Amino acid sequence: MRDTPLSNCEKRFLLKAIEEKKRLDGRQTYDYRNIKITFGTDYGCCIVELGKTRVLCQVTSELVPPKDSRPTEGIVFFNLELSPMASPAFEPNRQSELLVLLNRQLERCLRNSKCIDTESLCVVSGEKVWQIRVDVHVLNHDGNLMDGASIAAISALSHFRRPDVAIQGRDVTVFSPEERDPIPLSIYHMPICVSFAFFLQGSYLLVDPCEREERVKDGLLVIAMNKHQEICSIQSSGGIMLLKDQVLRCSKIASVKVSEITQLINKALENDKRIRKEGGKFGFAESMPKERITTLKRDEAPVEMTDVKETANDIVNRTETSTEAVPSPVLVAAGTAHVGEGIVNSWGLDEDEEDEPQTEDRKTDEVMVISDSEEDEVVILNEEAKKSKKNRK
Repeated sequence: MRDTPLSNCEKRFLLKAIEEKKRLDGRQTYDYRNIKITFGTDYGCCIVELGKTRVLCQVTSELVPPKDSRPTEGIVFFNLELSPMASPAFEPNRQSELLVLLNRQLERCLRNSKCIDTESLCVVSGEKVWQIRVDVHVLNHDGNLMDGASIAAISALSHFRRPDVAIQGRDVTVFSPEERDPIPLSIYHMPICVSFAFFLQGSYLLVDPCEREERVKDGLLVIAMNKHQEICSIQSSGGIMLLKDQVLRCSKIASVKVSEITQLINKALENDKRIRKEGGKFGFAESMPKERITTLKRDEAPVEMTDVKETANDIVNRTETSTEAVPSPVLVAAGTAHVGEGIVNSWGLDEDEEDEPQTEDRKTDEVMVISDSEEDEVVILNEEAKKSKKNRK
């Protein structure tokens, strides 16, 4: 399924907003979206939220024979997947150009930069080494997948722990986490990708473009750098010519962003380590009670609450208090009445009329005649009543 393209009006609106240095979500030109890093219950599982872009990374390990060219080094394998769950434009079981480009950039950023000590992954030289597999799954696509994937991958690698092993001759024993504490990977530095989008033939620049901004961009520059201001890789796409000053300017911006993101990753790792040590809620279980309702969820709208008391007091002072005393809060409607001591009689009868004795004419218990029709029998229940009736006639 192909994604719905932008209309000409939307493209002109986006480009006009970029010319006026405005963005759809209210960010400035060099601002990143909010980054949230959450670790799973198992070591090596991480979810990174970059605005609405969500990326899941899982790191696993297994013992395999080494490569013939490098018998004393472990193997690091990267795999990135784009599923239709992330975007309707992604097709299952098909390698698109975007998928191939992201896989190559991720390998160039993490494996070719030698950020992981592969020699420490060797168990028996030429026979058994650890293979570290990094699987990156895109859960939701809202732009800048490369930055989200690199942050998720390096965070999961830093959080991962491999099982401890013991060697006796040619026998290799792998211990479970209950028997021996797992061992973390040896990571030299943390390379992180920072993406820059260029518009109108390189005249305007944006950091961390969203999905709609990526559709109208003319070129993209991705710089992978660590906190020591060492450039690990540079990738330019889009076919635009960039000047030397533009690349230097982007590298200075990337150094600031990389240092901030590295501090955020280290802080998340320290919090997870502290909570696991204390025995509290860690991993995805920590965020579950806070976000139970996810369907039709909306962000809370800010409400101004500074002058609420003053406004309420003014409204109360303006209202006029009524001086009339209400004898009873009960409203008598037609067909209803109430009686009781101290309450106004609402039966509609005067006391004099109620006390009048019944006259002899009102006594109607003398005649008891039951008749359904003229032909039916007339049953007289009281003969005296019949005689009095004849006398009246």
